[in-house]
Amino acid sequence: MFLKVQLPWNVMIPAENMDAKGLILKRAILVQLLEAFASKKATKELGYYVAVTTLDKIGEGKIREHTGEVLFPVMFSGMTFKIFKGEIIHGVVHKVLKHGVFMRCGPIENVYLSYTKMPDYKYIPGENPIFMNDKMSRIQVEATVRVVVLGTKWMEAEREFQALASLEGDYLGPIFEE
Repeated sequence: MFLKVQLPWNVMIPAENMDAKGLILKRAILVQLLEAFASKKATKELGYYVAVTTLDKIGEGKIREHTGEVLFPVMFSGMTFKIFKGEIIHGVVHKVLKHGVFMRCGPIENVYLSYTKMPDYKYIPGENPIFMNDKMSRIQVEATVRVVVLGTKWMEAEREFQALASLEGDYLGPIFEE
C-alpha cells in the first residue's frame, strides 16, 4: 500500500553551495534531501521511501563551527510503500524452489509463498521448475501471482521487509495477461 507522509529532515549544505539569491540554495537543499532520502531506503514504521513530492518548509540554517556547513531543518511530503497483513498484492516470481517460490512486489524483494499455502498445486522439477495444478495453471519464473499477505518481518540489518504469502482465498493465483 502506498502511504502519503510528511517528514522532518535535517539537510547539510556545504558552504560553497550557498548563494545570496536563494534559488541555488533551495536547489542545493532539494538535491541533498533527495540523496539522503534515497540512501535511507526504508524504515520499520513507514516502509520503503519511494518519492519526495513537495518541499513544504525550509527552516533557518545553523552554521556548524568546525566544518562551515549549514544545517537546515526541512519539512517535506513524500510517498512510501509498505505491505500489511491481510493485504492482497501482486508479486512477480523470481525463484522457484521445491518448498515454494520467492516473489518481488514493488521494492520488496522477498515475498515467500510456501507450497503448503498453494492448495492443489504440485511441484514439477526440471531445468525450469514450476508449480502446476489440475487446471494447468502454472506458477513459474516471471509469472505474476495475486496473493494475500500472511505476515511481514522487518530486517533491521538489511533495512528491508520480508513477507509470507498464501493462495488460500478467493480470486488468488497466477494472473494471465493477454
